[in-house]
Amino acid sequence: MKRTQIQLDDETHAALRKIAYESGASMASVVRDTLSRALGTARPAERKPKLTFIGMGRTRQGRGTSISEQHDEAFAEAIESRFRR
Repeated sequence: MKRTQIQLDDETHAALRKIAYESGASMASVVRDTLSRALGTARPAERKPKLTFIGMGRTRQGRGTSISEQHDEAFAEAIESRFRR
């Protein structure tokens, strides 16, 4: 998988955010699924876990770096804490 960055107008971003929230998916997942279908590269439906905690909040800029720059570490920490229960 490759990482890329896109810019969206306000209306598109709001629509994307709404769809992601209503489906319980991340915005990135909705973008990937939509592009895959549009480009004809969609794979058969796979069972994906619902990770409802992803993208649920906002981060404050301050000490250190934002969650957008440390998302891999934050994701690993969230998964680890969930399985420690």
